[in-house]
Amino acid sequence: MKRVVIVEDETAAVVNLRSMLSAVAPDVEVVAVLESVEESVEYFSKSPSADIVFMDIHLADGDSFHIFKQVNIDIPIIFTTAYNEYALEAFKVNSIDYLLKPYKEEELRRALDKLYRLTATEREQSQKSREQLVASVQSTQLQTMLVRYKDKIVPVNMEEVAFFYTFDERVT
Repeated sequence: MKRVVIVEDETAAVVNLRSMLSAVAPDVEVVAVLESVEESVEYFSKSPSADIVFMDIHLADGDSFHIFKQVNIDIPIIFTTAYNEYALEAFKVNSIDYLLKPYKEEELRRALDKLYRLTATEREQSQKSREQLVASVQSTQLQTMLVRYKDKIVPVNMEEVAFFYTFDERVT
């Protein structure tokens, strides 16, 4: 049996997730439903036993990434959110999937299948790979830029740029 924690502040979303979980994974037991950052920090600081966390990003008292700044959660996380712009941030923590609302049962099943396939060692290696990916993306800087010059487009090294000037919707 898989023990699940749900971090979600919308009652309808909790009811929907519980319903989908019972349909795609009847062996799952929801052990806690947490509605806020504060409640989640308190819960996870007590080191509860769970196999997976389903977590919304926007909660009533802030975004769920504030939880990770206060407590270490080494349980796999599946983010369930309506916002796609947090995907990179989600992979900095122990996430194994990112489901955009409204998600379907098949997407939930796929995410759970991914969890079941991963052993503890694989999850640890996956976390290291995610950390390396995030570091790589964050360290990538724009080194050249294509600039229109007369009737051509030429590459310019960013080290050679002193400033940009905009006038009448044109950048110089």
